[in-house]
Amino acid sequence: MLKGKIAVVTGGTRGIGMAIVKAYLSEGASVALFGSKPETVNKALEEVKAEYPNADVMGLSPNLSSYSEVEKAISEVKEHYGKIDILVNNAGISAMEPIYNYEPSAFDNIMDLNVNSVFYCSKAVAPIMKEQGGGVILNTSSMVSIYGQTSGCGYPTSKFAVNGLTKSLARELGKDNIRVNAVLPGVTRTDMVAALPKEMVDRIAATIPLGRVGEPEEVANAFVFLASDKASYITGATLTVDGATQV
Repeated sequence: MLKGKIAVVTGGTRGIGMAIVKAYLSEGASVALFGSKPETVNKALEEVKAEYPNADVMGLSPNLSSYSEVEKAISEVKEHYGKIDILVNNAGISAMEPIYNYEPSAFDNIMDLNVNSVFYCSKAVAPIMKEQGGGVILNTSSMVSIYGQTSGCGYPTSKFAVNGLTKSLARELGKDNIRVNAVLPGVTRTDMVAALPKEMVDRIAATIPLGRVGEPEEVANAFVFLASDKASYITGATLTVDGATQV
């Protein structure tokens, strides 16, 4: 579905991001994965190449909180591949602190990575996509962008902002044939969830109509569809992939 496409995936070294990288490679895309540290990027590249020996994949570790570093990394990808068809803004951090002991600096940090980096990466890639006649920007949001959560208010706040940025950029960039959508995962079996006691996971699953938590690959499938030409008339959408979770 993505044969010949060039994709950038931030936060691509583990969890949902890694699942997106692998799904894109399996669908014929070439991928530049971004991670926070050179060592985690190298480890991710080793894992990907072991599973996909013929994969066309590269890795970079820009500071996504710095626009100059983001712009430089995006330029490197463009220079290497000649174009960028897909940007997945997946990097992010979560929070669970009650407001009573939520440090302002921690709130600033989560907004910086979860919101500012989405803007920075989108700003850097939009001119490239416009010049080449179009492209796709996909943002990882969350089901808590709809429901909120009982503590760690910075995380749902950041994802509300991602939804707003998604819808606004979709309206602004539509004339340049750039589609912008967001995927809102529910509880997904990432490293964090896998580390929880089975009883806790079972309690979480009991609140989900499908009776289980999601798999990263299931979330990645939504990113494949939205990046593909099958979704050519879908933009400004916020697609939930949460098993109809009851909150």
